[in-house]
Amino acid sequence: MRDGNLKQVGPAEIASDLLVWYDVHARAMPWRVPPADKLSGVRPDPYRVWLSEVMLQQTTVAAVKDYFHRFTTRWPTVADLAAAEDGDVMGEWAGLGYYARARNLLKCARVVVADHGGVFPDTLAGLLKLPGVGPYTAAAIASIAYDLPEVVVDGNVERVMARLHNLHDPLPGSKPQLTELAAGLTPAQRPGDYAQAVMDLGATICTPRNPACGICPLRSPCVARVQGTALELPKKTPKKPKPTRLGIAYVGRRADGAYLLERRPDKGLLGGMLGWPGGPWSEGGAAEAPPIAADWRLLGAEARHTFTHFHLILQVRIADLPQGANPEVGQFIEPETFRPSDLPTVMRKAFDLARGGFDNTP
Repeated sequence: MRDGNLKQVGPAEIASDLLVWYDVHARAMPWRVPPADKLSGVRPDPYRVWLSEVMLQQTTVAAVKDYFHRFTTRWPTVADLAAAEDGDVMGEWAGLGYYARARNLLKCARVVVADHGGVFPDTLAGLLKLPGVGPYTAAAIASIAYDLPEVVVDGNVERVMARLHNLHDPLPGSKPQLTELAAGLTPAQRPGDYAQAVMDLGATICTPRNPACGICPLRSPCVARVQGTALELPKKTPKKPKPTRLGIAYVGRRADGAYLLERRPDKGLLGGMLGWPGGPWSEGGAAEAPPIAADWRLLGAEARHTFTHFHLILQVRIADLPQGANPEVGQFIEPETFRPSDLPTVMRKAFDLARGGFDNTP
């Protein structure tokens, strides 16, 4: 549905209007410095900006907030994080997904401390040299932490740009064009606040399904609003159906309550995380031998989980193991040190099913 006339507005006015809106409506985030505090001279902490940006990759703000609070409470500086034990960091990250991010988090923290004296580089080029820091994260840190006019483009920004300019070329092919459009609007003054303002606009006003065009600060120059195409944008190339892989989770509990777990290899899915022995996952089926000879019982329920590129179905098999059990793979985690929260989500699902199975054993 068409809605009114289009007003020709230049980049400077668009940025100004958006910043005026942001000064009033900025979302409160634990890693942000509010606009009013910035006016008082408070500067964003590059460590907190970096940590939040890594956590927010492929993850919602709501899911990240508690993790961010726990991390910054336990490791308040990049030096604290660099000195942390790998297993402790991976355990705190459990459930947040995309576990390569946690491994790169440690690598990056240690490089910042060892090579940069615990201070994040203050240029885009310097940030791009850090482990696990790609173009988006580097631009976000440079813009938000150091107020450099770098272009920050996430899904929210893509949606705002596609609608503002009525761009119908589908993603991901149109990303370079959307980035160029975003660059044309990025101001030299307050670029960090502007970057966050565009993201906030996309998250709260220019939403995917029900955009509140009537109260949008960019209502007048938005071409998609005038053309009635906002709900169609941004267009996306259809994704291929996800395949389904099968696997086994062998959950063994020793007589004293210790569980048999293994730490997965650093490289690969769930790398570096604790998990139940079970071998590779494949579309052909699950046929991995158990980690130790025992009376393994197949539960009637399966642990199901969806990753970025495939669905996973795990058979869950449980066994009561003798006190002197000597497994071929993995190690026993004593009951006083085992925390189900240290497990990645799919392994925690398997544990929840297994725990019910043990509890129902005659």
